[in-house]
Amino acid sequence: MSSTIRTTQFSILDRSRTREGHPEAAALRDTVDLARRAEELGYHRFWVSEHHSVPGVAGAAPTVLAAAVASATSAIRVGTGGVMLPNHRPLVVAEQFGVLESLFPGRIDMGLGRSVGFTGGIRRALGAEKDATDDFADRLTELLGYFTGTQTAHPQVHARPAEGLRIPAFVLATGAGAQVAAAAGLGLVIGDFRGRQQMLDAVDAYRQEFRASALWERPYVVLSQTVAVAGTAERARRLLLPEARSLAYSRTHGVFPPLRPAEDGPAVAALPERERGFYEDALRGQMYGTEEQVADALGTLLDRSAADEVLVTTSTYERAALLESYERLARVAGLVARPAGPALTAPARPA
Repeated sequence: MSSTIRTTQFSILDRSRTREGHPEAAALRDTVDLARRAEELGYHRFWVSEHHSVPGVAGAAPTVLAAAVASATSAIRVGTGGVMLPNHRPLVVAEQFGVLESLFPGRIDMGLGRSVGFTGGIRRALGAEKDATDDFADRLTELLGYFTGTQTAHPQVHARPAEGLRIPAFVLATGAGAQVAAAAGLGLVIGDFRGRQQMLDAVDAYRQEFRASALWERPYVVLSQTVAVAGTAERARRLLLPEARSLAYSRTHGVFPPLRPAEDGPAVAALPERERGFYEDALRGQMYGTEEQVADALGTLLDRSAADEVLVTTSTYERAALLESYERLARVAGLVARPAGPALTAPARPA
């Protein structure tokens, strides 16, 4: 096993995936329960996501859900992966994170993304068309300026209680976003959705172009990765099948459905050719196996990327198997378990 694993932070992003036969509210409660367990296992951060009008995802209001997670835990860092800035006014985002940081000081992260709704109807409902990503850098500058009191887009406007607070900020990126993160001096969260080498090239460019800021003195790289760990490689792979089927269905039918058990639905060979192709693509590059196999794969990835952190994004239908996977991964990463403690609803700022 590479020694790099034991010196790397490990965190979790949970997308509050809904499951067939279970109410959407259950997905949100599952997220909070998983956060409690993640804290006990020693994970560094627990992030939640933003999706709108998606049948398979219950997490539509990430700052609200982050507040619930922070209230149910007491030590783990809590944040968003991420708030999609094109969907919101920067002032409102600053105010929301200012409230979170004021209630849970020293525990809040601000992960920011560039995505907009995946259909025209959703984008119109949000007031954000496809080209809303074009001014992401300007929106980011305005948002950060509300925390420092230096924003100039709206003179004499102040975000309270955000002004004066320092909250670690990250940009979720697939390519161009890495350049924005570097220019702004923010942390980078990146996955290998377009291929491992493209991701590594983007990470290299981010490090080369990084400009130190008040939030980050040096580049900080977080790799977003699906990881499934089980007693056998086949059982680990099985965990990935419900998400792969759902993704393939969404690419061919325009609807991202709730997760179904791995054995439900037609056999892969019986899927239409185009859907089968998307299904196979969804499994390509995912990391799964026994603890020893995952340790080897993670070690190789971390040695090549020199990443500071791994953000694990695994979703599956079987909750017990998912929890076991995170427990096994905690052993692989050498995480130090935290004793379970009482949840704090509004911790006081340390003296």
